[in-house]
Amino acid sequence: MLLSRSERSFPRVIIIGGGFGGVEVAKNLKDKEVEVLLIDRNNFHTFQPLMYQVATGTLAADSISFPLRKMFKNQHNFKFRMAEVLSIDSVKKEVHTSVGTYDYDYLVIASGATSNFFGNKEVEKNSLPMKSIKEALNIRSYVLQNLEKAVLLKNASERAPYLTFVVVGGGPTGVELSGAIAEIQLHVLKKDYPELSVNEMKVYLVEGTGKVLGALSEKSQRDAEKYLKELGVNVLLNTQVTGYDGDIITFNNGESIKTKTVIWGAGVRGQFPEGIDASLIERGNRIRTNGQCQIESMDGVYAIGDVAAMITEDTPRGLPGVAPVAQQQGAYVAKHISNIIENKPNTENFKYFDKGSMATIGRSRAVVDIGKFHMSGFLAWLTWMFVHLVSIFGFRNKLVTFVNWSIKFLTKNSGVRLIVDKYERAVDKETTTTNA
Repeated sequence: MLLSRSERSFPRVIIIGGGFGGVEVAKNLKDKEVEVLLIDRNNFHTFQPLMYQVATGTLAADSISFPLRKMFKNQHNFKFRMAEVLSIDSVKKEVHTSVGTYDYDYLVIASGATSNFFGNKEVEKNSLPMKSIKEALNIRSYVLQNLEKAVLLKNASERAPYLTFVVVGGGPTGVELSGAIAEIQLHVLKKDYPELSVNEMKVYLVEGTGKVLGALSEKSQRDAEKYLKELGVNVLLNTQVTGYDGDIITFNNGESIKTKTVIWGAGVRGQFPEGIDASLIERGNRIRTNGQCQIESMDGVYAIGDVAAMITEDTPRGLPGVAPVAQQQGAYVAKHISNIIENKPNTENFKYFDKGSMATIGRSRAVVDIGKFHMSGFLAWLTWMFVHLVSIFGFRNKLVTFVNWSIKFLTKNSGVRLIVDKYERAVDKETTTTNA
């Protein structure tokens, strides 16, 4: 049972969100004289960098997920509530949730981000986002469902839309996902679906700018595009999506593609509960903070990770939305709160240390940037695998992931191609209802 403010011996720190940032705050408050309360709609942490491998059947969902309660089982000042956070009252210092109201002394908003469709409701309705485990499983089921439907069709023109896969967004998510789908075409299609021709399946990667992996070095951009094309991915640069009705995706250059599958990875927007003043919201629906991760005019409230926009002289556009930023901010905020409680000064602003960036493009292909050092190919792929493997929570998850990767490397085959729950897009449901 959680005690009220008047009954507690120590101040309470509420953390909204069990992602990289929220977990890091909680971990760094271990053995401190505070009560840590983590609130999340799910009871597990997700290792999002490998979400695309769940979507394409390389890994099972539980390989990249870890129970939050188990993660903190030895941290005696930690408590968890699975709930939807509805609103924040910064005057009363209360967080209103679907399971009750909790008061706080310090609040950390680490609620992350969701897909950004830039106001295009048609695309939002008919495409497939990938920002959660459920959405990744939807993609896996839908891709496999379309392959099964294609088998039933005798005419090549009828099969084409079911065998055409369009990934929108040329960042790490889009590049890695399109590369993984291309490997299904190269190594899985002829084994599992001998009735279909490998040449019939098409994979497109659509990017609105003139380059993929825009945040990486020019060498990494060129290498990534080369690797994608070697896998057979059709890379469409300087191309923006104008609409998608569930059957045809249209672009700003007047061209279009018939497809049943559009996967959206073109952008993200912060998500957070009500109670944040609209004047504090920056581009991308992110909450503006100062150099110490604090939200202006909200006493004792911090925002970190994808939901935060740290607008300072050094970071006029905010920090990149990557896991290391959230983790480093989480550790910083935990120390900041501890210093306040222990009456120690907080003079230094947060400074992000960029350890490098990387992306994998299928089997034995990856790009890595560490400062001015660039690496690509097989060695970069091994580096990518090692970094991601050691970063996953839980020994079992590390072991299962390593075994799955080893099998895939040796056999060129991924084995989690299950349609557990059939997925229907909104447009498919409407068609079914109309035909009925």
